[in-house]
Amino acid sequence: MQTLKFAVLPGDYIGPEVMTEALRVLEHVAKQENLTLSYQTADVGGAGIDNHGKALPDSTLAICKEADAILFGSVGGPKWEKLPPKEQPERAALLPLRKAFNLFANIRPGLLYSDLTDASPLKTERIPNGIDIVCIRELTGGIYFGQPKTTTLLENGEEQAIDTMVYKTSEIERIAEVAAVTAKARGNKVCSVDKANVLETSVLWRRVVTAYFAKNHPEIALSHMYVDNAAMQLARDPNQFDVLFTENMFGDILSDEMAVICGSLGMLSSASLGTGKNTLDLPFGLYEPAGGTAPDIAGKGIANPCAQILSAAMMLRYSFGLDAVAAKIEAAVRKAVTQDGVRTGDIAFGKPTVGTKAMADAIIANL
Repeated sequence: MQTLKFAVLPGDYIGPEVMTEALRVLEHVAKQENLTLSYQTADVGGAGIDNHGKALPDSTLAICKEADAILFGSVGGPKWEKLPPKEQPERAALLPLRKAFNLFANIRPGLLYSDLTDASPLKTERIPNGIDIVCIRELTGGIYFGQPKTTTLLENGEEQAIDTMVYKTSEIERIAEVAAVTAKARGNKVCSVDKANVLETSVLWRRVVTAYFAKNHPEIALSHMYVDNAAMQLARDPNQFDVLFTENMFGDILSDEMAVICGSLGMLSSASLGTGKNTLDLPFGLYEPAGGTAPDIAGKGIANPCAQILSAAMMLRYSFGLDAVAAKIEAAVRKAVTQDGVRTGDIAFGKPTVGTKAMADAIIANL
């Protein structure tokens, strides 16, 4: 009987609501598959600030370090938005976690079922069969982490702020490998996104990526695209891509654009993988829904739990090596939403709506 040891960080507002349902799904499938769940729950984000004085309490970090993976909710909201930027839940929780576990690769599927094309702002005729792409973002380098990072007062009284974009060959090669492995499980096609006509880091990025794929993965079709064009192409014809990958800031923007064209954030999961291995000799990862805390609907029992449930499935796949079990959960979600027509309000489009628990009940029934 395999034991799955992970940390559960529910977060804020709807975070605990959808996390409860994700854990119910995991517990159900664990019984079916003869698995043992061993997890500890800890405060993070606004809950960490309220109960411990900071967004990532030392006790929470200690629990994470004892685990093989982190199942993360959503953090932040209006209650804490007047705090200094460095102390706000998102920045003060996620960035330290990424640094602590060297979570360098963010994998975000852009999946829109054909039955849900009305959820997309794109015209249905552009995406008649839905959307199925993956965006991979380098997560621990670039302008978000580069030094120097300063704000200074000049002699003339003006303020000057500096952020530094930095990349090394090794950082580019390791995210290129994640893109290649992902592409081999899909369509053997990768688009690398940069701004090599302007930025020195992008000149290096393109040169290193080209050489790496030529040497290590010549069978994969590699293309390059400037980030401004990639943003336009995502809105024009997203399915021209299969796997696209890019540096930190570009990936932050493009993955959020991808989330918008895929409709409801309540359906989109993500994984952030580190360089280290867990006790199972598999990647340590943090798994979270792509959406936010939705304070306007918190406590009403109507939030869509699918993104959190699909994030749990990604955890099973990457950090526990349970591909078949992950696929089983993903199929159960798809059937509930498409064939069964079970819809929370964000994906209803005129159909009757159900609440958070009822959506999870439908997924469990399919399991």
